[in-house]
Amino acid sequence: MKKIFKAFFLTAAILLTGVSCNKEYLDTTPESSTSPATIFATTGNAVLAVNGICKMMTSQYWSTQGLNGEGTIKTWFGNFGNDLQRCNQTGWANLWNHQYNQNASSTYCTYPWYYYYKIIGNANQIIANIDDAEGPDTEKAFIKAQALTFRAHAFTQLAMIYGYRWQDSQNGSTSGVILRLEPGIDGMPLSTLGETYAQIYADLDQAISLYQQSGLNRGNEFWKPDIDVAYAVYTRAALNREDWNTVVKYAPLARQNHPLMSKSEYMDGGFSNWTGSTPKEWIWGVYEAEDQTIYYYAYFAYQASNASSSMQRTYPLAISKELYDQIPETDARRKMWLGPTPEEWAECNAAGRSTGALYKRAFAEYGGKLYSTSLVYGYMQFKFQAAFMPGGGCFNIYRGAEMALAEAEARCHLGQDAQVQSLMNEINKNLDPDYKCTKTGADLLKEVKLYRRIDLWGEGFDYYDYKRWNEPIVRKSRAQGGSFHTSFAITINPEDGNRWTYVIPKNEVDYNDQL
Repeated sequence: MKKIFKAFFLTAAILLTGVSCNKEYLDTTPESSTSPATIFATTGNAVLAVNGICKMMTSQYWSTQGLNGEGTIKTWFGNFGNDLQRCNQTGWANLWNHQYNQNASSTYCTYPWYYYYKIIGNANQIIANIDDAEGPDTEKAFIKAQALTFRAHAFTQLAMIYGYRWQDSQNGSTSGVILRLEPGIDGMPLSTLGETYAQIYADLDQAISLYQQSGLNRGNEFWKPDIDVAYAVYTRAALNREDWNTVVKYAPLARQNHPLMSKSEYMDGGFSNWTGSTPKEWIWGVYEAEDQTIYYYAYFAYQASNASSSMQRTYPLAISKELYDQIPETDARRKMWLGPTPEEWAECNAAGRSTGALYKRAFAEYGGKLYSTSLVYGYMQFKFQAAFMPGGGCFNIYRGAEMALAEAEARCHLGQDAQVQSLMNEINKNLDPDYKCTKTGADLLKEVKLYRRIDLWGEGFDYYDYKRWNEPIVRKSRAQGGSFHTSFAITINPEDGNRWTYVIPKNEVDYNDQL
């Protein structure tokens, strides 16, 4: 596994905070000071370039804690929706309440653009150079397919953040993102959202064909793309594009080799396992080694209940009371959170913190999943655990349940109730023996959405799902019957904040004369 960290970073790619409007903004000088001709002399070298992109997904950026690659996108963007809060962390209120998406100079607006175009720039170098490398054609095909998959994933995430929801896009005619498909730093205009998704589909079509031609696979290296990852990216992109038939086509393919976790897997290690025995349900993940940790920058330093970081010890993540109350008593997933009794909730302070009965029960029942000096709040989570301190470990990017729930949602829109019921029974059978799906029509779609919120909680879908559903975020305070701190207890309507769409960062606009 450690070979992932012996990697070239091909391009410094894309914007740097504070960089003036000049070519440094899109500096593509290889970070290794090694020319592309040398890097791609052989397919063996090109494998190191793929490793380099994998490493980018768990690297620290801009000397800013919390900027850690793919985990930041989950933590700062996907999770800040309707169903999750960071207890009493009022200093994050503006970020949590999405006050930065129209601030083109803000780090929060800039980071996803920088990060994903860094991945795209590196993928483009591989795509442009791999055909001339010395080595078997099968290896060239596999490596090129991986680069195309990286690029498609990056464009998908950019479209979700910087593009309107599909139903507001006038059938894809509104602005999408810049489709950089070749190495280079020249200014380019925005493509439409429709063109953006068309390019994602084209990249994945080519990647799938090359994977099949190669006959190769990634083996146990779950952090690298393979054909199942390409199917998964296709599914996520199609779901956001409301292309229901394409979702139904690719979701089953993506999870055919990734069976849903058993109850024991789900409840203990299914979201932070890093020892090489990661659940088969993981389609693609991020790998972080203990001897290469990024310490307080790391994903689990902001996510894991047992992390020794001050952020997690002081401000743990918690599920909303309203969502928790909708989880059946027979569902094992309820135990992923510290659900207080009415008496325990009453003894918590205004912010939901306990120093009494709930505190004692938390350490009695979840002591192995709590750092010794952690504060205890009602509804705090125990789903995510760090593998090593202060907050390191591996995490998934795509898994089988996301694919199954995406297929179920798509089939709802296609009027295929019987197939949806079957999928919902499959998704929940391991975790709730009493679950049986009998709903139809609009009620069935609500059921699918509810279980998507429950099963994928904290994995970076909350905000994106509410955005594409065109539904308001409604967070209630304790006085209103909810559990959110008053700083976060607001309503965000679908039309607010540029329709929940981030503007193009100022550095890109200043540099790019085509915008």
